[in-house]
Amino acid sequence: MPANPLRVALGESRAFWIESRGRGEIHTETLTAPGPGDALVRTLHSAVSRGTETLVFRGEVPESEFSRMRAPFQCGDFPAPLKYGYASVGVVEQGPPALQGRTVFCLYPHQTHYVVPADALHPVPGDVPPARAVLAANLETAVNVLWDAAPRIGDRIAVVGAGVVGLLVGWLAARIPGCEVQMIDTQPGRAAIADTLGIAFATPGAARGDADVVVHASGNPQGLVTALGLAAFEARVVEASWYGDQAVPLPLGAAFHARRLQLISSQVGHVAAAQRSRWDHRRRMALALSLLVADELDALVTDSAPFDQLPAVLERLSAGPSSTLCQRIDYP
Repeated sequence: MPANPLRVALGESRAFWIESRGRGEIHTETLTAPGPGDALVRTLHSAVSRGTETLVFRGEVPESEFSRMRAPFQCGDFPAPLKYGYASVGVVEQGPPALQGRTVFCLYPHQTHYVVPADALHPVPGDVPPARAVLAANLETAVNVLWDAAPRIGDRIAVVGAGVVGLLVGWLAARIPGCEVQMIDTQPGRAAIADTLGIAFATPGAARGDADVVVHASGNPQGLVTALGLAAFEARVVEASWYGDQAVPLPLGAAFHARRLQLISSQVGHVAAAQRSRWDHRRRMALALSLLVADELDALVTDSAPFDQLPAVLERLSAGPSSTLCQRIDYP
């Protein structure tokens, strides 16, 4: 889109860029004044999406997905250099009167200040702390996963992968009357967090089978194998992980067909089909933000770091397994 000649320079902002595979830097950028219908946001916190952002940081987005995987306000192109991210919470400093001074959530990359169309901002409810609101994108994903999974009252539900999305799926599912929910993960240390969220926990070898619904969110192909093994006859297995350019072998022989299992993909880019005629992205995000009123969700934000350390944080998170769940970034 051509630059608006009526806009004037506003000031400087600092933004995190992926310079090349596995290397990031913080750059200084010049902002322009908000035009009609725009807003200037000063960032308070952002969050690193462990699954997707580490794949992007390592340059593992397949070329076939370059277009579909673009973040709403991404700058640059895959594999690099690019500015990528979608979990930013800030305060509106200039913009429409109804938004000025409001805390908002935006699907924006990691940056200290930014100008966006005001309709890209989602007001954060007053009873949701800004530091917790960074979970909004993950909770929106969890809502969509459960819509795709379509659990029923009284179902046995297994969630494989106690990362942020998996734990949020389990937390939501555990509130469905009569449902028995079990969180399965290879890290026994995740049991304490599951307990805080009111979810039973098991390691894969001790997990209960015969689940009516299984959600896989570990990001590891072996986790999907575990998920298939836990499913009961004609159960739904929902795949919420994304593997980038990694090949995923599956045991679709043996009893897979005889058990008539349903393997369903779930991805947040589209509202789940069963809801799509009535819900749009904005309504779904408002729901996610309203659900963040629950204090126990603070247990998911296990690490925080100042913005200047973000290049090192991404290197650490991308290097391999980590105890970190939600990594929050705090801004000066």
